[in-house]
Amino acid sequence: QVQLVESGGGLVQAGGSLRLSCTGYGTSLYFHDMAWYRQAPGKQEPDLVASITSDGSPNYVDSVKGRFTISRDDDRNMVFLQMDSLKSEDTGVYYCSSYPVRSYWGRGTQVTVSS
Repeated sequence: QVQLVESGGGLVQAGGSLRLSCTGYGTSLYFHDMAWYRQAPGKQEPDLVASITSDGSPNYVDSVKGRFTISRDDDRNMVFLQMDSLKSEDTGVYYCSSYPVRSYWGRGTQVTVSS
């Protein structure tokens, strides 16, 4: 059974930092492009935040460029999202997933940025 488990969320003040982690179980993430998504309060669907190819090339949506860094450690079967200079609009539930086909989802981790 394939499972992705996110962790690292929490409550932080605007301008602060958090580092999210995603661990894969039951599958090797090495074969997949991976991504982080954010579901903001009141939105029905999560939005893409950042993605990373299987060979480590990152891509970001404009709103997080220069503030977020996506990375991966295939030896530990993990994907990370370093979030700096957090803003209140970054608040939401963050999910990691395979990309672009969202074959695998985690349960998410809550990030709340207070202004």
